[in-house]
Amino acid sequence: MEMAMGFGSAVKPYASAAGSPVTSTAIRLSKEMVGRGFSPLVAVRKCGCPGVRSRSSPRKGISCSVSSATENTASEKKNQLVTRRDVRNIAIVAHVDHGKTTLVDAMLRQAKVFRDNQFVQERVMDSNDLERERGITILSKNTSISYKDTKINIIDTPGHSDFGGEVERVLNMVEGVLLVVDSVEGPMPQTRFVLKKALEFGHAVVVVVNKIDRPSARPDFVINSTFELFIELNATDEQCDFQAIYASGIKGKAGLSPDNLADDLGPLFETIIRCIPEPSIDKDGALQMLVSNTEYDGHKGRIAIGRLHAGALQRGMEVKVCTSEDACRVGKVSELFVYENFSRVPVETVEAGDICAVCGISDIMIGETIADKNTGKPLPAIKIEEPTVKMAFSINTSPFVGREGKYVTSRNLRDRLYRELEKNLAMKVDDGETADTFIVSGRGTLHITILIENMRREGYEFMVGPPKVINKRVDDKLLEPFEIATVEVPEEYMGAVVELLGKRRGQMCDMQGLGSEGTSLIKYKIPTRGLLGLRNSMLTVSRGTAVLNTVFDSYGPWAGDISTRDQGSLVAFEDGNTTSYALFSAQERGQMFVSPGTEVYKGQIVGIHQRPGDLSLNVCKKKAATNVRSNKEQTVVLDTPLTYSLDDCIEYIQEDELVEVTPQSVRMCKNPKIVKKK
Repeated sequence: MEMAMGFGSAVKPYASAAGSPVTSTAIRLSKEMVGRGFSPLVAVRKCGCPGVRSRSSPRKGISCSVSSATENTASEKKNQLVTRRDVRNIAIVAHVDHGKTTLVDAMLRQAKVFRDNQFVQERVMDSNDLERERGITILSKNTSISYKDTKINIIDTPGHSDFGGEVERVLNMVEGVLLVVDSVEGPMPQTRFVLKKALEFGHAVVVVVNKIDRPSARPDFVINSTFELFIELNATDEQCDFQAIYASGIKGKAGLSPDNLADDLGPLFETIIRCIPEPSIDKDGALQMLVSNTEYDGHKGRIAIGRLHAGALQRGMEVKVCTSEDACRVGKVSELFVYENFSRVPVETVEAGDICAVCGISDIMIGETIADKNTGKPLPAIKIEEPTVKMAFSINTSPFVGREGKYVTSRNLRDRLYRELEKNLAMKVDDGETADTFIVSGRGTLHITILIENMRREGYEFMVGPPKVINKRVDDKLLEPFEIATVEVPEEYMGAVVELLGKRRGQMCDMQGLGSEGTSLIKYKIPTRGLLGLRNSMLTVSRGTAVLNTVFDSYGPWAGDISTRDQGSLVAFEDGNTTSYALFSAQERGQMFVSPGTEVYKGQIVGIHQRPGDLSLNVCKKKAATNVRSNKEQTVVLDTPLTYSLDDCIEYIQEDELVEVTPQSVRMCKNPKIVKKK
């Protein structure tokens, strides 16, 4: 029944356009066809649903070809282009935690990239320390495999919406995407974001329903929801005619039907070869390569990565580096690499259509074009969506400055922040009100927090202020960013979560049950301001069971004032070392962040006050030594102090507070400049 209802709603936009109703028989037949592995649009057409017509010529079976209408409109250009049948370029995109990197692991293993006796760690593509610790992908990475004389270039992309800039720029390098969707959750906010970008580029899409071995898997619902998402995003008939593959990335199995998986990923590889178009290249044209990514090597210097769109690139060749027609400079290619299996392999020549790495141009930037020295023209620059959140970075002014870090001056801080812009296109840095303050703007709090964590590991000491949203003013109206927040929560905590989101000006868009696991999925449209500090509060009210995901939606009218924190802070009264005696009386006022023997300074936040407003405490007070003895010493029992991570501290602080970041410590303190103003 659920399947039939899903298909009815999926077909309605087409049926209503023709003015004909969709019969229940057609829906039942299309349901059976999807169960046998056909894509929804093919099933709908084959069952004779009225009102659903293809703009392309009749095709046999499941077709994944490029639109013939598009080919006609660009017929003159196509005449000059040829296809490379030995290469496929794909990006793997999905919502966070839907299993992209695990699936890539299985593809690499089955393509015999590693020796039989070679030790391979789990999620081998997540090579960054932070990626391994947090279990997320932050940077997009390239690899390639060979399957039946065809080279498949694979780009693994992040799933968090905060790193959407990574996804946007690598889509320039590919002709198709594998859209990985969880077999229980179905399409989530980031699924919508990455799919929208892929469809705008006109890429072919193969939908991989991953984690099909989960007990509560519901593949029919997931395929229907994905199909409806395609229609919502105005996909063409050919894009809606997607091939569905069912897989278990962790077991390394795939199949055209959820009930009949092969023993390996063979069906997935075959689908990539069949459904992802070959790269169309201008083999004899002038050299053109758009730089979509950069890396740095201690010996080779800066390495530019991108796909060669036209011509051929040779080692030792002199080229023109362009940002626009007017701004061009000359460079020389010292070394040239292509991706084979899990490593870069040096080559003499790269032909158009392949993804390669170029060394020798020390000042090259993402978005620039490497073109022919004489006749080359730049390709369109990469467009990235604007940041929505900003934070103030300043030099460390606490009494503990210089104890742990190597880089503490404003010049060090400035150089490092502007160096980040070279590879992080979605980030912006502006000078602040004073010479030692810089305003860093990003896609979200996590986007900036990852930068902060990387900097402290490199030996930097600095302070950061609370995150603030970036508002716009249009026609004298104040607009603020809104996001779609999706919360997966057990039904018993639903009321508390709904109340919390309501306080933060959230508006419910949708609510549905999730399979047989006793959880519900609620979708809210909420101001970005309301999301600041929300994650900890939500984990508290749901006993750590709620899962929150967000993605930027649009700018809308100012939603009004939002109270994000009801409690004040406990602030150290003087410098010194904390004592058990002082903390015993202080813990009656709230929850403490520090344990006995911790060195603190005046103005440092040492706990959370149980009431609104700040309270100064003497946490270094020592018990007076007198000559009067008691029969029994008082037993001091201290509560376990709260342990806040960097992310927690940034969520906690308010307008008049700062986070002090050093290589070994993260502390919070009151902002002395704002205190003086008061």
